[in-house]
Amino acid sequence: MTIDIWSDFVCPFCYIGKRKLEAALAGFAHRDQVEIRWRSFELNPDLAPLPAETSHGALARVKSIPLAEAVGMADHVTRLAAQEGLRYDFHKAVAANSFAAHQLLHFGAAHGRQDALKERLFAAYYTEGEDINNVETLVRLAAEVSLDADAARQALRAGTYAGAVREDEREAQRLQIQGVPFFVFDEKYAVSGAQPSAVFADVLAQVWQESQPALVEGATCGPEGC
Repeated sequence: MTIDIWSDFVCPFCYIGKRKLEAALAGFAHRDQVEIRWRSFELNPDLAPLPAETSHGALARVKSIPLAEAVGMADHVTRLAAQEGLRYDFHKAVAANSFAAHQLLHFGAAHGRQDALKERLFAAYYTEGEDINNVETLVRLAAEVSLDADAARQALRAGTYAGAVREDEREAQRLQIQGVPFFVFDEKYAVSGAQPSAVFADVLAQVWQESQPALVEGATCGPEGC
């Protein structure tokens, strides 16, 4: 079974959705036969962060809302994240354009470390206040999940995976994806949003059952005869 997940590093519900899916997979008997493929989606592709701008400030600026309202929205999602065991710290989160991070994630996929890198980048942004706009920061985070730092730096500077990011985004448009996280199971069943783990568990069971060949009983021969 494949699960394609469109998400963005600067979408707080995407990290929450990751945890909810993981909880469902933990109780899924066929977890070792599930392949997760992370796809790129940019919520604010034109965002140019201002020097020293916080995520609160960027949210207020992009949505044209008072800073206090942006802080209130962040506090609300922080409480939701805590229910999944995640610790968000928006007060030190650095406003980010996520294009470079998405390129790095494709680099991670090419070297078999995509899921580990996805987790590392989420934690770096939401908990540690890392600047995921910065190439050297991204290189260091890649090295922390056993990726080659020099190769990661070269790929980012050359834009090696920029086309792969754009292809994910074109596919999102073809699928009419309007928001993230967005999960597609076996390229035909879609789930939108950070749904409860029970919803993911039900979908996993249904998709698995439908993927198995139907068995029609009849006369057979075995090692002991017919």
